[in-house]
Amino acid sequence: MRQLFLLLVTAITVMVSGCSSSSSAANAESKVSASLVFVQGGTLKSAPGGKNESIADFYISKYEITQHEWAAVMGSNPSAFKGDNHPVEMVSWYDAIEYCNKRSINEGLTPYYDIDKNNPDPDNTNDNDHMKWTVTIHEGAIGYRLPTEAEWEYAAGGGSMSKGYIYSGSHTADDVAWYWRNSGLDYLSGDWIWPAIENNRNQTHEVGSKKPNELGLYDMSGNVREWCWDWYRDSEGRSGAYRVVKGGGWIGDVSNTEVSFQGKFDANGFGPDQGFRVCRSE
Repeated sequence: MRQLFLLLVTAITVMVSGCSSSSSAANAESKVSASLVFVQGGTLKSAPGGKNESIADFYISKYEITQHEWAAVMGSNPSAFKGDNHPVEMVSWYDAIEYCNKRSINEGLTPYYDIDKNNPDPDNTNDNDHMKWTVTIHEGAIGYRLPTEAEWEYAAGGGSMSKGYIYSGSHTADDVAWYWRNSGLDYLSGDWIWPAIENNRNQTHEVGSKKPNELGLYDMSGNVREWCWDWYRDSEGRSGAYRVVKGGGWIGDVSNTEVSFQGKFDANGFGPDQGFRVCRSE
């Protein structure tokens, strides 16, 4: 009888331990899943460059990377407008690349990028960029990364569920975007004038404060401009001077918050309206 009792205790212990282990793994996975949204692949019509582009399945941040998320990985907070749930800003393209790799390592994933800080990127033609790190893709890695411009635009436009909105989730910018008119104490009218914006105390807002788009993604129009992986190509097809930024920000004009708008910025540049979100491949 005693032997049977011990066998039962052992079996129960193993079951509880197994459930606990599975529960921990599930909880860890759910935390990652909760911060990312699955985007079913499809075709981005009139993609950057004027042609249709096939998009594979991928995951993208539900929100812009917050200051809390940034500090948890990088150990400090460079943002001008402090708030755990506000988007991190004052980060360069290089900063965003480093964040992706460090977060991947923290979560046991193979980093997506290989970063060479010692040999200047021969494709970088920007005289103002004193860093010029050579950043290449680690083939086969599924760690965190920046979205390509086409992925960003496809997701912002609602992916396979798109309703063809001008802004990410609406035809009315104020429903979904923080931009220069509505991001301060009062709603501004007239022409864009910096003194008026400054006096109105315009700034970033907590992520997810506006309505989401068709995929449940927030702030892909407005709040902060978002880094993409791609080089910006000018009308003659030349690249290497700037990296693409998308979505517009709290300081910018409403036209910048349109899904199709293509912005550009020095890779080593940063500002109080410059942030990002991350992706992972399926």
